[in-house]
Amino acid sequence: MADIDFLKKMAAQVRRDVIRMVHKPASGHPGGSLGCADFFTALYFEVMNIDPKNFTMDGTGEDVFFLSNGHLSAAWYSVLARRGFFEVAELSTFRLINSRLQGHPTTAEHLPGIRVASGSLGQGLSVACGAALAKKLNGDKNLVYTLHGDGELQEGQIWEAALFAAAKKIDNLIATVDYNGKQIDGPVDEVVTLGNLKAKWESFGWEVLESNGNDMEKLISTFALAKSKTGQGKPIVILMRTEMGMGVDFMMGTHKWHGKAPNDEEFARAMAQLPETIGDF
Repeated sequence: MADIDFLKKMAAQVRRDVIRMVHKPASGHPGGSLGCADFFTALYFEVMNIDPKNFTMDGTGEDVFFLSNGHLSAAWYSVLARRGFFEVAELSTFRLINSRLQGHPTTAEHLPGIRVASGSLGQGLSVACGAALAKKLNGDKNLVYTLHGDGELQEGQIWEAALFAAAKKIDNLIATVDYNGKQIDGPVDEVVTLGNLKAKWESFGWEVLESNGNDMEKLISTFALAKSKTGQGKPIVILMRTEMGMGVDFMMGTHKWHGKAPNDEEFARAMAQLPETIGDF
């Protein structure tokens, strides 16, 4: 049984971590990171079968995760550290010269938890298909998870991978779309509309679930449902509605905080809205 109160406190701390991380170097992507803090927390503290202290690149015998929209690195790094992959104090080096915590994750820094570079959008689902097939070939019953941005779904390679996953019955794969309706240049529907996203994924042969990505209880129950549908011949995708900038009032409801760091005044305003629940780094 999930400890919902603990998960909510952890997600709240992750949001605080995110703002502190992007403020120090005056660089980063707070909007989506804040919106997906609940997702990362649920995934790493409740959903996945993982061994943080014995990280391996191949992930044999455990679940693996690929962050396709790599600009959400601040939230991911925070959760990785809080889950024990590396020391929480290292979060203070985010985006600094010679840091292992680069703005977009890479494997060159050998940071535990990172299995693929994801600065370029559109590639994560292809990588996940390969990893999921490898698990099947190796008799590994664990699962592969991914996260994608809704704006990222404008990349053609996503749909090539979606066709492939359905055609090859990659049913040990659970993809999630951060469906906040915003991207760097504005509302997704004004840049390149995605149409009926649920119908689109279904037409590509996927099992489609929907959830509120800022409701911890609903997230946990949706992941449980998704896991129950694995092994039935279809890949699974969760369309996860979130609010960009969740938790900071002046960052919500706009795309403008996709890749903008707060100044000192904005930082103080944000910190006043984000309680320290687990302990700052």
